[in-house]
Amino acid sequence: MSKRVILCVEDNVQVQIFNKQLLEAEGFTVKLAMTLTEAREELAREMPGLIILDIHLPDGNGLDFLRELRKTSNVPVIALTNDNEENDLVVGLASGCDDYLPKPYTFPVLLARIDALMRRASNVPDLIEKGSLKLDVLAGQAFLYDKNLLLAQKEFLLLLFFVQNEEKTISAEYIYEKIWKQPMSDDDNALKNTVYKLRKKLNGSGYIITNERGEGYGFERE
Repeated sequence: MSKRVILCVEDNVQVQIFNKQLLEAEGFTVKLAMTLTEAREELAREMPGLIILDIHLPDGNGLDFLRELRKTSNVPVIALTNDNEENDLVVGLASGCDDYLPKPYTFPVLLARIDALMRRASNVPDLIEKGSLKLDVLAGQAFLYDKNLLLAQKEFLLLLFFVQNEEKTISAEYIYEKIWKQPMSDDDNALKNTVYKLRKKLNGSGYIITNERGEGYGFERE
């Protein structure tokens, strides 16, 4: 299973193109299937980290496919439908979907659902507390003595990475690839600038970001 791979099972070409472009811009690898037959073929090649599954497909019902899938896999699934009826929601959840999204939906809402499911699948808690420092993973916000630090997205992701790897020294190249989803090459200014901003905002938290020359960055108590 590859956690950064998403399989989109949807027969609307425009929706597929739209989701693929935006999800790939977020660092995901996106596989497309227009039918349940194509979805089964994709799953036979590689189990994704998450599936976006339309309920109404040309060659069958997505919920029947989901029941079949649940016999062998607990991969997170977001079910989509044109219907916004309570019965569909109940049936979808009973069939094993992890979340349910009625059409039409906005991409930020879809992305938020994806992020939440992937964190849950990775056993990342929704709330992390480190002394006076508190990270609301679901909201993407950090607080110091209950005051919102107003972190930018990359600042929050970098802080979360450091907190999850406390007392470890990790190379700049590895950190950059994890946060920016691309090789650092010879330009580490983005990482340096983000670390600089974080250090200022973490002042008084009891934690510091260290930098060992030639080794990498660390996160530890003062």
